[in-house]
Amino acid sequence: MEHYGVVLFILAIMVILSAVSESLKLPAPILLILAGIGIGFIPVIPKVELEPEVIFLLFLPPLLYDAAFNMEKDAFRVHFNTITTLGVSLVFLSTLGIAIVARYLIPGFTWPLAFVLGAILSATDAVAAMGVTSGLGLTQKTKDILEGESLVNDASALVAYRFSVAAVAGTGFVWWQAGLAFVRLMIGGVLVGLVMGRLFGLVLRQFPRNNLVIISFILLIPFITYLFAEAFQVSGVLAVVVLGLSMGHLSRKVFPEHLKQQSRNFWSVMIYLLNGLIFLLIGLQFPYIVQTLDERLIVPYIGYAVIITLAALLMRMARVFLQQVNLERAFVRQHKRVKEEALLDIRTSLIVSWSGMRGIVSLAIAIGLPLTLTDGTAFPQRNAIIFISVAVVLITLLGQGLTLPWLVRKLAGKQNDKQTTTNLTP
Repeated sequence: MEHYGVVLFILAIMVILSAVSESLKLPAPILLILAGIGIGFIPVIPKVELEPEVIFLLFLPPLLYDAAFNMEKDAFRVHFNTITTLGVSLVFLSTLGIAIVARYLIPGFTWPLAFVLGAILSATDAVAAMGVTSGLGLTQKTKDILEGESLVNDASALVAYRFSVAAVAGTGFVWWQAGLAFVRLMIGGVLVGLVMGRLFGLVLRQFPRNNLVIISFILLIPFITYLFAEAFQVSGVLAVVVLGLSMGHLSRKVFPEHLKQQSRNFWSVMIYLLNGLIFLLIGLQFPYIVQTLDERLIVPYIGYAVIITLAALLMRMARVFLQQVNLERAFVRQHKRVKEEALLDIRTSLIVSWSGMRGIVSLAIAIGLPLTLTDGTAFPQRNAIIFISVAVVLITLLGQGLTLPWLVRKLAGKQNDKQTTTNLTP
């Protein structure tokens, strides 16, 4: 009963702080993280354990499903090149880059351990970026790219993580086997999503007038699809994404307007609670992680986290601007393959680059590191990896999160000035 009281207390604090953030003119995610850190240091508050399996099942399916459900297929198709570039190739590039930094920077880190840290911190969290920039007037193109990236990069990061942990355990790493496994996970996830979308579409058509049944099914299908895909050892993340895209398309074609409005209202409340709870939980974990480390290592590890954050940001900026150049070249050479709407401008590239914050997925993966290896020995540098991962998550959310609204407003101001100058030019 005590744990139920803690959960209700956390939810109440989350709702109050989300409301207060508007009057303080501080992004709600930032305020919730700071509050979580403060609450975590209160001695009378019992420790809130985060089980990685619960995090993945409770948070990922509804958040991914909601984002995919509300994304237009046409927008996803237009920005598919950019989305896959950021969601796949940049994830593996970040894994490699962070691994190189960790291997030569952090004492005691072998190459396998460095790749584990790189995989944990390779995926960005669009939920954080969208939460911070809410109400700032981001262009639809920027929103589509950020949300589309988040729909793909979690699956890529989880694949890199699995193989990195296997390498630490001594099971070896073979490139061609890893490549085949990656293809199997991706294609399998897509197929499961398509099949489940078609199946649930047929089921929902049998209850055209029963709104409660339809909304209840819509609530359950992301969780069922995720579990079904994971049972077949394919990507549950991609399965839910494909399901959301399919169901969103079906909803716009079949569901009456009043049912769509009821569904939106229900999901708005659910996503609001989950988003707020995520950031509060991230803050709550930091004090517990600090207690597992030698005090003398805390300052050096924070320094390592700052350097890794800067390296990840520079890699992201370089890849985003390279993508902008590549799209422009492809548009000139092959006009039919790259549409004009897919091109990136400086403003969009800067905002997308600066929105590369880490979040709940990195935290859940880090906490989910095994305690022991297959031979029973302790997982090496486990506490160090978890602490540095949590520190990077907090640095990106607080550092980039606090400056991102300023950047968006600054670029919007320059854009308006440019348009005014153009209109006044004879």
